[in-house]
Amino acid sequence: MYASREDIGYDFGDDSKVGSKPIKPNPNIDGGWAWMIVLSSFLVHILIMGSQMALGILNMEWLEEFNQSRGLTAWVSSLSMGITLIVGPFIGLFISMCGCRTTAIIGGILNALGWILSAYASNVHYLFLTFGVTAGIGSGMVYLPAVVMVGQYFQKRRALAQGLSTTGTGFGAFLMTALLKYLCMEFGWRNAMFIQGAISLNLCVCGALMRPLSPKDLSEKYVVKSNSADNQAKALSHSTETIKSNGALSEEPEKKEEAANEEVFGSVQHIEIGGKSGSRRNMNGLCILKTVSQLTVTVRKGFALWYSSYFGAASLFTNRVFVAFIIWALFAYSSFVIPFIHLPEIVKQYNLSRQNNVFPLTSIIAIVHIFGKVILGIISDLPCISTWNVFLMANFTLVTCILTLPLMQTYVGLAVVCALIGFSSGYFSLMPVVTEDLVGTKHLANAYGIIICANGISALFGPPFAGWIYDITQKYDFSFYIAGLLYMVGIIFLLIQPCIQKKQGREKSTEEA
Repeated sequence: MYASREDIGYDFGDDSKVGSKPIKPNPNIDGGWAWMIVLSSFLVHILIMGSQMALGILNMEWLEEFNQSRGLTAWVSSLSMGITLIVGPFIGLFISMCGCRTTAIIGGILNALGWILSAYASNVHYLFLTFGVTAGIGSGMVYLPAVVMVGQYFQKRRALAQGLSTTGTGFGAFLMTALLKYLCMEFGWRNAMFIQGAISLNLCVCGALMRPLSPKDLSEKYVVKSNSADNQAKALSHSTETIKSNGALSEEPEKKEEAANEEVFGSVQHIEIGGKSGSRRNMNGLCILKTVSQLTVTVRKGFALWYSSYFGAASLFTNRVFVAFIIWALFAYSSFVIPFIHLPEIVKQYNLSRQNNVFPLTSIIAIVHIFGKVILGIISDLPCISTWNVFLMANFTLVTCILTLPLMQTYVGLAVVCALIGFSSGYFSLMPVVTEDLVGTKHLANAYGIIICANGISALFGPPFAGWIYDITQKYDFSFYIAGLLYMVGIIFLLIQPCIQKKQGREKSTEEA
């Protein structure tokens, strides 16, 4: 286990130049507007993740309305939840080109459109397209910017900020479940989806709050960050020099391209001024040409950053620790989702329905999950505590609970294990922090997009796989054992790869000496 970047030897730096001249920190970093970003992200988690965790209400209505199999109907919810996360890498491209604010506003409109169109569904397959795909893509376009913006606005209290914002998932699960249940009872499920679509338009307001930081603000954040740890600054500068020597992420091509673009825009402006004596039509044509030119440059730069992150010389996949992180993500999320899906059946098998109706085990997970995110965030922000170590300890606790849950056959035993699952799964709030530590703020959108894509694949296929195992064995025990063992494999990758990379870095330093 490690405590800082230099222990791993990251392949990515923040591309910041650490100067000796002290720079006054931006008041919006770790304060000011940063807390509005947390509020915006909190509301996004309520409206998106909270709604998705409450889809069981609508799933019952769809079963009654369309008379389809449970397996086919369940794919509507699975598609919506899975696509929200799977589209992460492509949403990273939108963020690179348009920024977080524009991406989130477009996503809010698309999500609301998906809910509203689903109100007119004539069959389950119609819901696959309108709710599963359309609303799912819209949710992904809002969710990723909400996480990325918190990472950009916070440095000293990143883990706490992410923890507070992601608690919206737990609050949303309670609020949206009660809301959808009330709307379905009073107005029917179709009108309920129409009303929920109107409510989802508030995602556009959340997106509008995502005011982007200027490059100067970001550079000030990096300076504050580097001054807090001199040895980390040396490691970052060494990493940056290494990258530039390989011809990757160099700032020179960007500066040349920007200079060329300024010349183009300047010439267009000159022609525009000179053409004032001409016709109005030519003036409008020049304005359109200038707008198209600026848009083209923005798209090209955004695509270049996105492409280099995935396929260039400085690809994210050249960072072996990050690759191990992806492998972990492929197995991790299903271990959290499977208990939510199959706990009711386990309770029924053990004849514990009466106690579970008084206080459902899934509610215990959701409530403790909220506190877990905040508490783990506070602990991770302590100067003497490593975020990575907290992250690993929470993972070990969760996988132990997953493996021991089938052994508990009393309500009290299951309640204790579920409480531990809820608390340890609070590490979700640390995932953006760990990702940013691995790749830097510049690559956070693309990198976290890959991570949540892996989580989406896990969420999409994990619960059906557990159901398939049950059909074969007629027991849920093996579903939890297999999920736990796969989860343990992912954790082992996280443990081994940093040690290998650290050892290779030492050997390389010895050879150079």
